[in-house]
Amino acid sequence: MNRLLVLRSGPISARVDAVSVLVGVIAWALTLGVAAYSLTLGDYEIPLPDVLNTLAGNGSLVMTDVVVNSRLPRVIVGMGVGAAFAISGAIFQRLARNPLVSPDLIGINAGAALAAVVMITILGSGAGWIPIGALLGSLATATIIYTLAYRRGVAGYRLILVGIGITAMVTAATSYLLTLADIYTAKSASLWLAGSLSGRTWTHAALMGGTLLIGVPFALLLSRQLRLLELGDDLARTLAGRVELARGLLILAGVGLAALATAAAGPIGFVALVAPQITRRLLAERVIGLLTSGAIGALLVVVSDLVARQIFAPTTLPVGIVTAFLGAPYLLILMARANRVGRGG
Repeated sequence: MNRLLVLRSGPISARVDAVSVLVGVIAWALTLGVAAYSLTLGDYEIPLPDVLNTLAGNGSLVMTDVVVNSRLPRVIVGMGVGAAFAISGAIFQRLARNPLVSPDLIGINAGAALAAVVMITILGSGAGWIPIGALLGSLATATIIYTLAYRRGVAGYRLILVGIGITAMVTAATSYLLTLADIYTAKSASLWLAGSLSGRTWTHAALMGGTLLIGVPFALLLSRQLRLLELGDDLARTLAGRVELARGLLILAGVGLAALATAAAGPIGFVALVAPQITRRLLAERVIGLLTSGAIGALLVVVSDLVARQIFAPTTLPVGIVTAFLGAPYLLILMARANRVGRGG
């Protein structure tokens, strides 16, 4: 069976993997199904037909307020941050050729969180400035990590070790800042640091929509360079040249996606690590499809948020606690396997 399909539109053509497309479509269908069910749950339970009727514009004012203005932004933000974290993780793992490299493990998300906490606790900035701070914090952290890890190229394990060290330092600084804040600000910031979709609004949904509209096409345009870099710097330089420029642009895409997702919902852990590896297993090959990985990431976050809302109902857990509970054992398995075979994966 030929897995590759060639799509043509005038002078533009692209090859797509049929299995990857099928897996992505199934993942998005499951994501939308879970999201629709999630819209029925809450203090005021609404039957699914009434939810669908309201989404079609035929609901009452009360139904519209509950479903469209209160619950819908939460699930849209959940899908968006899941896709953004997963695509970011896939970019970093393919660049480093190591499944242990993800923005939450090497400090990118921690840098975004530190910058956001500085803006919340010290500068008292409004919600509109936090994404900018998170992006700048992530870029600064990524620059420091890349500079310290670079030795005639960037090896995966060196990147992990430097990233773990930077993460520890940045996390310590974040904790110190929380001790200086008043109790209400510290509690709000701590909830955000756990990774939560509670209280998400259409402002957060618009942020994630804009992030994906810009970040995903940018990453896809660089996918050919990403595939060449997986072959090694020497071969990539021979075939395409300007290796460092391509790597820098890909890192910029990964950092931007992770930073703005962190700004929208906090540093939700392990999605960037786990989603690309689930995708890789489902596709039964080493190459991780960016779009398919995004679909798996969206499904992970939406399902985790549903579990977070229901497992101790009426108390709702931050979704980051559920993703950490699910992702931590997988990290241990990856590390044990890496130790056994002498490298990641």
